[in-house]
Amino acid sequence: MSLVQLKSQTQAKELPAGKSADKWQVYRWLCEGKDIVGVGDRSLAVLNALLSFLPDNELAEGSGLIVFPSNTQLSLRAHGMANATLRRHLAALIECGLITRKDSPNGKRYSHKDRGGEITDAFGFSLAPLLVRSEELREAAESVRAAARALRLVRERMTLHRRDIAKLIEVGLSEEVPADWQGIWTRFRTIVDNIPRKASLGALEPILCDLAVLHDEVAILLEKHVNAENMTANESHIDLQQQNSKPDSYSDFEPGLRKAQGAKPALKLPVREDARKTYPLGLVLKACPEIADYAPAGISTWSDMMRTAAQVRGMLGISPSAYEEALDAIGHENTAIVLACILQRSQHISSAGGYLRVLAMKARAGEFSVGPMLMAALGNVRVVDLQIAN
Repeated sequence: MSLVQLKSQTQAKELPAGKSADKWQVYRWLCEGKDIVGVGDRSLAVLNALLSFLPDNELAEGSGLIVFPSNTQLSLRAHGMANATLRRHLAALIECGLITRKDSPNGKRYSHKDRGGEITDAFGFSLAPLLVRSEELREAAESVRAAARALRLVRERMTLHRRDIAKLIEVGLSEEVPADWQGIWTRFRTIVDNIPRKASLGALEPILCDLAVLHDEVAILLEKHVNAENMTANESHIDLQQQNSKPDSYSDFEPGLRKAQGAKPALKLPVREDARKTYPLGLVLKACPEIADYAPAGISTWSDMMRTAAQVRGMLGISPSAYEEALDAIGHENTAIVLACILQRSQHISSAGGYLRVLAMKARAGEFSVGPMLMAALGNVRVVDLQIAN
């Protein structure tokens, strides 16, 4: 007899009246919270065998919670467990306060029955502690599930930070943003290499914090570089407007492209049509309505149209060089119309960049005009509207 066993026996005697619980549900809770309770897998297998000797699926006060199988019967239901091992795990269950002994005068396990065959008294193992501790076992299982959810969430956030940091470093290197990228990469790899394969929530939280700090630092660094470029671009844009005396000319909506690619030889290009005079903006938006989804403030002028088209270019996967060729070949307004048409039929175009290059080549040869392309897009929209109306 130990103090734990004495406490379990006392609690079993103080079983609340009317309390009941499903024995297999309590067993599942115990399996989930076994680390908190302090019971092993083999001991749980023995407890499962003991529960199988209880006729009803419900643990209830007054229904007789004592089972009295022999060691031979118990061993068979415990998958042939050896007697010595069986006795050791029975003792472990008793020590954990999950079952108690009710010994007979001679130490055997048996029951007394009345003339009607009803059990009046039994000697063996009492399962009453399981019913008494059912709420405790449920809370232990919920605690384990909550810890597992928290651990999974931390690992997911770590994975997202790792992916985003690697991509941001790659952008910084490819765009030649001035920074100590080698040092940042070394710091990043040091954090990642220290992530253990199996770790507790407490061990992973500091690592997550380090990744979040590094993520913020790299993002802020790139954001400052983008803001600085935008300021430079705006100043260049103002200078170009002041120096250009032609009212119909427009500055480049992606100012870094021409400078990055260097000076280009002068090309003899066909005379470009003025899309603003030839095609009303409302007609373009009616033929290609999807481009308006990429302009949060709406498209009310040709400047809005060209600015939105420059943003859509990257989304379509069109390279800066292909975009530059189109600007040189057909002009800013017509390029915006072509990009809007490509966006409208993006599901049917496998390579938007290659398609735009071909159109630019045809325009240089005088074999391409925006009008038929725009009218075809308008015709497709009308066909769709007609189908919806029918």
